[in-house]
Amino acid sequence: MNKSMLAGIGIGVAAAMGVAAVAGLDVFHSGPEYAQVISAKAITSTVKSPRKECRNVTVTHRRPVQDENRIAGSVLGAVAGGVIGHQFGGGHGRDVATVLGALGGGYAGNQVQGTMQDKDTYSTIEQRCKTVYDTSEKNLGYDVTYQIGNQQGKIRMDHNPGSQIPLDKNGQLVLSDSANKS
Repeated sequence: MNKSMLAGIGIGVAAAMGVAAVAGLDVFHSGPEYAQVISAKAITSTVKSPRKECRNVTVTHRRPVQDENRIAGSVLGAVAGGVIGHQFGGGHGRDVATVLGALGGGYAGNQVQGTMQDKDTYSTIEQRCKTVYDTSEKNLGYDVTYQIGNQQGKIRMDHNPGSQIPLDKNGQLVLSDSANKS
């Protein structure tokens, strides 16, 4: 082989390597590297979470009664009223006073027994529970409006892209989260 041929091969190899290096550096790529973000609006959903809320309350109970119709009070009151009414008047008037005393005493005895039964109570502490709902906002993503040159576009992303979105060699958005962090 002659020297000129070796020199030509060497220069050709060097030129080819130079072209490959320049192509690898993407020196000839003249398009934008980023899309400018015009707006990024968070999309949220309201989530309701149930939980149990309990509190202790004082409850007053009436003790059980054996004489719900208050017969004992009525009878004792009627006897006492009749005895007292019998002390007044004379003759037929005494009989009327005895009957009126028995009626009044029966009514009074009934009312006294009712009042006593109503006051015969006891209290307990009881737990009362109800379901309440806590609300919170869940982020579903972002509606992003971006611009590349004079063209605008919209896309939904799972994260806020910040002020710009990287573009690949073909001018397409690079949407991976790792590309935005580098």
